[in-house]
Amino acid sequence: MRQKVKEITRIDYGIILTVFILFVISVLTLYATTVLINEGSLQSTVMHIVWYILGSVVIAIIMQFDAKQIWKLVPFIYVGAIILLVAVLFFYDKTTAATFGARSWFRFGTFSFQPAEISKIALILMLARVVTNHNVTYRERTLRTDGQLLLKIFLWTLPMSVLVILENDLGTTLVILAIVSGIILMSGISSKILLPLFLGVFLFGALILYLAVYHRHILMFFGFKPYQFTRIDAWLDPFSHAAQGSYQVRNAILAIATGGVLGKGIGISQVHIPIRESDMIFSTIGENTGFLGAVFLIFIYFTLIYQMVRTCFETKNEFYTYISVGVISMIMFHVFENIGMNIGLLPLTGIPLPFISQGGSALLGNMIGVGLIMSMRYHTKSYYGIHII
Repeated sequence: MRQKVKEITRIDYGIILTVFILFVISVLTLYATTVLINEGSLQSTVMHIVWYILGSVVIAIIMQFDAKQIWKLVPFIYVGAIILLVAVLFFYDKTTAATFGARSWFRFGTFSFQPAEISKIALILMLARVVTNHNVTYRERTLRTDGQLLLKIFLWTLPMSVLVILENDLGTTLVILAIVSGIILMSGISSKILLPLFLGVFLFGALILYLAVYHRHILMFFGFKPYQFTRIDAWLDPFSHAAQGSYQVRNAILAIATGGVLGKGIGISQVHIPIRESDMIFSTIGENTGFLGAVFLIFIYFTLIYQMVRTCFETKNEFYTYISVGVISMIMFHVFENIGMNIGLLPLTGIPLPFISQGGSALLGNMIGVGLIMSMRYHTKSYYGIHII
């Protein structure tokens, strides 16, 4: 009996409550978008609830695995993710690829699955294992050992990045960059290496943007697609390109702006936005619930991130620490990028809003991340300096 009580108290109910609030918001918003605004069926909302139930079961399963067990499973998870990413290049859904330009989805009847969403978790686990193993092996840090660690991170990230790029999935590529950046920053690598590295990445990004605006033929030679330039045009000046690709962004901005402080009410909209239930679902929240509703959602996200960061600082287990850093980086970037592109601050990249947007693969990936964080808290022995090698 005492053991059962101890197990119950080890569960992080704060994270559970926060995710439940996101669940309620997502169901109401998806119902308002697909049924009330788009005048569609309940199927999307019901399937979203089913995915949440499945994700909750996955969280419960993950919590049964401690750090040592997860450590042993990581290579198999990573290889499995690579196999799925290779397979989708040959067996992708052609209809979805024609619509969105990315060869990222399997389709089995009415069911679709995007392996890239799960591959993010696989990458987080592998990089956490690599960094932990390196830091335990080289307790005395030098520029040489730090350079070796950076090379290891690059080599383990490269296969997954190349496969995602081949799928034309810019959004996942950016998420991978965010995950890797977060883990590198927390890995203990010397600032003498990090400063030139991140400066180089920033300058490279600035160069790409410059070429995208003034010398597009150069980027097209390296494989950039016309629709990607259209998205950049829509981002830089959405209202002057209303008929050439910025319709979605322009109307999302208008919808949020017309929502005012309190919103128009659930399911009320005078602005048409394509694929609103997925990438642009934040526009529904802004229009229906106004500034206050949008701020409340952002507050809930900050609460979830705070709870995850707290767990990250509490654990004494390096492996768990880097897992939590990767999950936090992934979710933070998703939130920042999705809201940013809905309000015109950032270009469209096809990144869904975590726990809210329609899409079972993305939701399952996020729930797995939550499960890993909760596993840290549940297995209290991982808080007392036990290293996993």
